[in-house]
Amino acid sequence: MEELGQTTPDDLAPLLTRVLSYNPAADTALIRRAYEFSARMHGEQTRVSGEPFVTHPLTVAMIAAELKLDVPSVVAALLHDVVEDTATPLDEVRARFGPEVAQLVDGLTKVSKITFQSRAEKQAENFRKMIIAMSHDIRVVLIKLADRLHNMRTLESLPPERQLEIARETIEIYAPIAHRLGIYWLKSELEDHAFRYLNPSSYATLKAFVAKTRREREEYIRDVIAILSRRLEESGVKAEVTGRPKHFFSIHSKMQELDLSFDQIFDLVAFRITVATVRECYEALGVIHANWKPVPGRFKDYIALPKANMYQSLHTTVIGPRGQRMEVQIRTREMHEVAEEGIAAHWSYKEGTRPRDLKDTERFAWLRRLIEWQQSLKDPQEFLSTIKDDLFPEEVFVFTPKGDVLDFPQGSSIIDFAYRIHSQVGAHLSGARVNGRIVPLRYRLKSGDTVEVTTSERQAPGKDWANFCVTARAKSRIRQWLRAQQAERSRELGIQLIDRELEPLHLSVSQLRTAKRIEPMLKEFSQRDVDSLLAAIGYGIITPGQLLAKLLNPDELKLYRDGKLAPPPAPTAARDREKAARKAASGAVVVSGIGDVLVRFARCCNPLPGETITGFITRGRGVTVHLAGCQFALSTDPQRRVPVVWKDGEEAPRPIRLEVLCVDQPGLLAAMTRTIASAGVNISTAEVKTHGSDGRALSVFEVSVSSARQLNMLMNAIGAIDGVMRVSRIGYQNGSRHQA
Repeated sequence: MEELGQTTPDDLAPLLTRVLSYNPAADTALIRRAYEFSARMHGEQTRVSGEPFVTHPLTVAMIAAELKLDVPSVVAALLHDVVEDTATPLDEVRARFGPEVAQLVDGLTKVSKITFQSRAEKQAENFRKMIIAMSHDIRVVLIKLADRLHNMRTLESLPPERQLEIARETIEIYAPIAHRLGIYWLKSELEDHAFRYLNPSSYATLKAFVAKTRREREEYIRDVIAILSRRLEESGVKAEVTGRPKHFFSIHSKMQELDLSFDQIFDLVAFRITVATVRECYEALGVIHANWKPVPGRFKDYIALPKANMYQSLHTTVIGPRGQRMEVQIRTREMHEVAEEGIAAHWSYKEGTRPRDLKDTERFAWLRRLIEWQQSLKDPQEFLSTIKDDLFPEEVFVFTPKGDVLDFPQGSSIIDFAYRIHSQVGAHLSGARVNGRIVPLRYRLKSGDTVEVTTSERQAPGKDWANFCVTARAKSRIRQWLRAQQAERSRELGIQLIDRELEPLHLSVSQLRTAKRIEPMLKEFSQRDVDSLLAAIGYGIITPGQLLAKLLNPDELKLYRDGKLAPPPAPTAARDREKAARKAASGAVVVSGIGDVLVRFARCCNPLPGETITGFITRGRGVTVHLAGCQFALSTDPQRRVPVVWKDGEEAPRPIRLEVLCVDQPGLLAAMTRTIASAGVNISTAEVKTHGSDGRALSVFEVSVSSARQLNMLMNAIGAIDGVMRVSRIGYQNGSRHQA
């Protein structure tokens, strides 16, 4: 052995002992053969530090054993560099150690025979290959993490530029992967090593500060553990209390986030309470909060809302002994095992390479997304950039006014929150308060925030809203709304343009659609439906003349082109009334966001100036104005509603129908008509029906009133007549009644 790799059999003993500690039936002979083969293949190779190269795969295998990986994984760790760094072909590895080990080694082998434009491109392609291998077997990335950890432990031997490159890659990619797998000790050590090289001055200062306060901190830990243990025991909660110093990078991140100096950082220690059951977790939390004041916004319930890697614990920060902030984590023993060992705590790869239960399926949802990205993003650097930017966002937990907890990706805004509540809340979002303070819509959510939003029917999504969102739900709803609004406006404009051209022919889009004369033109203009064709005209893609040239029959087309039109048909009273009503409606109402559009009043509710109204885009008929509480309006598609308001000072007469239930007695009808006339209201029609059996009569009047105020005064005056039992306002089409 001394000749093979400058090592001795004793070097292998700690590895075998570690593997046997969690897997007594392990094939130690296979591990020994792999070690000997690796030592022989690497021969006299040395690392940059001067150590025999075989010490690297041996240490990687030891870290794999600390992760409690199975025998094939430990063997692959011993062999992970033989194909890349020696003349050993993969087929020889397969022949000696089997296809399973060979597949793992292949996934770990860097792409070395392809010519790349740059080191960055090679790095990205190497990572892509590892991801593809991960999709078949997650053990590949676990061995790779072990490999990266040993490289970070020995990084001081490399030149400074390589140190920075590897440290940056570690903190951007490998530490987040360890976090996703729930292996927190590995994540923290990778971050601390990377921090040391990426920001050496801050690392050195923080290390010196922590060392300076070490004795005081150790005394504080002992005192707090004793106090916590006593209080829990007094409350009947059996628990194990421990304290641990926080990692350097964690402390540095908090300083950066809160803009604190070293002297302002007090919670350098995290205390952990381990109990037997979930119920005892919450009991322990109650004890902590009953004895020490909790810091607002610092409580997180990862038991009810586990992290993406299935991590579970209760986190709280309180003003503890000596008036210092104290961070406490509370979990069961099983949760603690998952938190410390991650995937190894529920190892499902001892006999196969696929997750066997729902938790594992949820745990690797992020990996499925990553696989999809590597398939769709062909540019290696774009793929790597996507992973860095989008794969590993920290979760943010915020509260609704009712106390419900919602989770969002890091960077989410008020707009994301509103769309999470409901699409209509998002679409009409007008303002927000966070922790009682008014904030802009672009405000980025922070864990612990209590968010309250306000809406307005007049508010609509802006074109820049999507720039402040990170959730797919909010972005898609905003794009959908903007497209729908643009399409509706284009359709309305298209209808108006065509109607203007058709008016001399006494035709309209509505008539053409009723006669189904537009449908045959769809194929001619490559449009999927009539609305798309009308929108295309509104966009200017198709001109009205192009459509009419195809649409009109020869006689109509000749009249259209020559301008020799037949005289208009004799006007009818009904047509005149409808035209006058449309003109009055267009002049009395302002439609928000749409200019010069046809407006008509709904006959189901007959809104009057002074009443709260809403608009509804009706295909081919412009905007129909309803009472805000009209049942028909409420049942319409919310995407087609538009804000409308009355013009100031506009009180054009509107036809309204009144139903009067009264006693059947002589002179009562005359009294009612006199009352209506004395109010300055014109009666268009009147109908009277008597019910001989019960001595009552039902009269229906169509009257013209100018405002809701005038209508209410009229109804009150009629109701005051002796013998009148009820006065109601009714709609034309659905018979709905609105009693004043």
